[in-house]
Amino acid sequence: MPLSDQQLVELAQNIKQWATELGFTYVGISDLDLSEHEQPLLDWLDKNYHGEMDYMQNHGLLRARPAELHPGSVRSICIGLDYLPQSAKFAQTLKDNNKGYISRYSLGRDYHKLIRNKLKQLGQKIEQQTELNTGFRPFVDSAPILERSLAEKAGIGWTGKHTLILNETGGSWFFLGELLINLPLPTDTPVEDKCGNCVACMTICPTQAIVAPYEVDARRCISYLTIEKKGPIPEEFRQAIGNRIYGCDDCQLVCPWNRFASLTAEDDFQARHNLDSSDLIELWNWQEQDFLTKLQGSAIRRIGYEYWLRNLAIALGNAPASTEIIQQLQQKLGAVSELVDEHISWALEQQHQKMTDVTLDAGLDKKTQRLVRVVEKGLVRDA
Repeated sequence: MPLSDQQLVELAQNIKQWATELGFTYVGISDLDLSEHEQPLLDWLDKNYHGEMDYMQNHGLLRARPAELHPGSVRSICIGLDYLPQSAKFAQTLKDNNKGYISRYSLGRDYHKLIRNKLKQLGQKIEQQTELNTGFRPFVDSAPILERSLAEKAGIGWTGKHTLILNETGGSWFFLGELLINLPLPTDTPVEDKCGNCVACMTICPTQAIVAPYEVDARRCISYLTIEKKGPIPEEFRQAIGNRIYGCDDCQLVCPWNRFASLTAEDDFQARHNLDSSDLIELWNWQEQDFLTKLQGSAIRRIGYEYWLRNLAIALGNAPASTEIIQQLQQKLGAVSELVDEHISWALEQQHQKMTDVTLDAGLDKKTQRLVRVVEKGLVRDA
């Protein structure tokens, strides 16, 4: 027997309570109509803003048609789960060019399995309580689905100008997940966009990847370059990458709404192996087995050892002048791959140039050093 409207209202309330008991921070319910997002998706793909992420276009408009992913579904139970770890070293690490900065979401264990299991438990709880075959299916980045659009419809938050979902009480430091279900549950109301005139995320982006409000060119994004990009990273972005060796949080770190973000209660999301404050040379000296062992169960592991070294080589090139760094880079030349060698060679060029600058500076008095710096910056016309 189908549930009455009143029973569906009560069930929706219970689902939110059960989701909270499972540890989810936010929960909302949306319908599956994402037709308004179809043309913007096509426009984004036409501009090639997805770069080498072929999976973004392989399924066409299926991403905006979640009902086709799980026939019979009429609702999405959308959840958010805080992932901000306890560590407070992030700003320090980003400012210290001798350390490697890793995006906050990947400092602990991979979130996919944990959230998927919780969503599965939620689906089973619904079936047990209703004694209905609800035909549910959980998603956590596991299928072509516009999860942020669903989360927005479910009232979990609004889409910020950096294209991430923002919550008034939690900022943007949370993962998303969806449970598609065939019950016509009452839906929640979207919340108001509260970014206003703020463009802090656009201004701070080191590579200017946020090309317009609510539009990101992934090909310029450091997260894309250090995680999704195959082959060499274009030279035009290497200096801007700085010491970011896996992902980038700049647009979130500067966002005013993240002042209200809560720390996660999940032990699995806490930083492991000192990844929130590791020296670049220490990470560079990991052998492949170290990489595989220490990053067991981590999202970082999926890029592989070769790309780990590629990213680290760029960061070492951007680090302060150091004879030790030069020696460490030289030791791995020819030891891994042509790809890594290319980035080592670039890093060595950067280091040698800095060493030359340091040597020149050492022979000049402070007044002359300042004059040289002014001339180099083009602030005066004549030397």
